[in-house]
Amino acid sequence: MKKSFLLGLLCCSYFVLNAQTAKEEINDNIYLSAANYYAYPNPTSKLTPAPSGYKPFYLSHYGRHGSRYLIDPNDYKYPLHVLQEAKHNDVLTGLGENTLTILDSISAMAEGRYGELTALGARQHKEIAARMYRNFPEIFQGDATIDARSTVVIRCILSMMAECNQLQALNPKLHIAADASHHDMYYMNNNDPYFVNIREGNRIDSLFADLKKKYAHPERLMKSLFKDTDYIKWKIDGTELMIRLYSVAVNMQSHDTDMELFSLFTKDELYDLWRITNVYWYAAFGPAPLTEGKMPYIQANLLENFLDTADTCIVKKDNTATLRFGHESCLLPLVCLLELDNADYQTTDLDNLDKEWRNYKFFPMASNVQFIFYRKKKSDDILLKVLLNETEATLPVETDMAPYYHWKDVESYYRNKLASFRKN
Repeated sequence: MKKSFLLGLLCCSYFVLNAQTAKEEINDNIYLSAANYYAYPNPTSKLTPAPSGYKPFYLSHYGRHGSRYLIDPNDYKYPLHVLQEAKHNDVLTGLGENTLTILDSISAMAEGRYGELTALGARQHKEIAARMYRNFPEIFQGDATIDARSTVVIRCILSMMAECNQLQALNPKLHIAADASHHDMYYMNNNDPYFVNIREGNRIDSLFADLKKKYAHPERLMKSLFKDTDYIKWKIDGTELMIRLYSVAVNMQSHDTDMELFSLFTKDELYDLWRITNVYWYAAFGPAPLTEGKMPYIQANLLENFLDTADTCIVKKDNTATLRFGHESCLLPLVCLLELDNADYQTTDLDNLDKEWRNYKFFPMASNVQFIFYRKKKSDDILLKVLLNETEATLPVETDMAPYYHWKDVESYYRNKLASFRKN
């Protein structure tokens, strides 16, 4: 017993000592600096086999749409216009000329497609569906019923159809019903004014402006793009141009292209620009004390739908799945509300937030939460395993068989949590 305890302590010490900081992670993988533009990483961890006798019978899911074009046309047009004007004035460096060429190409590709799903985004969902089918074949066998819902945004609808089509191809007998309606938006993408007022009342837009002043340092980049320092001083908003170029650069991983703009930035700059997004998302959609820790409850209706739908499906004898498709602005607060993997972490020290809370772990493109339910014959005890981006997640509930939890304990915890919030 003592030997096992000491071995476990040594293992824990090893991982603590060797845990990477956010800066080190981004230095090793600059794509992480993209935050919510980070392309979905294929899962590498193995899933823990279910306890003896237990079989999966129900899957409940909320997934973000896959990789997409940038939504704001000015993310493309603003830097393109600035560099075109600089070229006209003959103040671009060689790097500036190359950047203009790439911007011109990517802007033309994005014209009329702002916010739309890319080919990579569709493939991400096909691959997720294939892994669902492979990981939990019992759920998708025979003529099982799949209920798929999407928000009314086209990139979410196409993401839903990519997964549904893949599942149907793997098992033509599946009964799949897919829908996208304003009828479901109260839980699929809730925009309750109560939470909007909390965000606005705590000056999140002002915080974002302050963060840009603090962490965006455009001087080096501007000198690398423009050869006239007076032109930079009088004609260029360096911070704005840097932020827009960063958005285009980090989102180019959403496309099947060899073009890249990451090389415009140093790794330190990418880390600092990512810090802006990390604090912003934490304050605007996460459990930040700045917003009274209330923002995750914007997804109270979604969590309640998970609970109610599960109760309905548990009493059925047939295997089934519920698939929901929406946005990172829904998935992130849901993950925080569920308290998955320390997502509910609270601190007022925003300069050191990334020591414990890193947005790229929660909501890359095509990010998803999967509730997998298990049962065995002659037992009323339903077990639950939760996957965050297809990796086993920890829940804020005691269990004697992690990563599996007793559903009655999980449901009780979350229903009490919702009831407590609504009472106040």
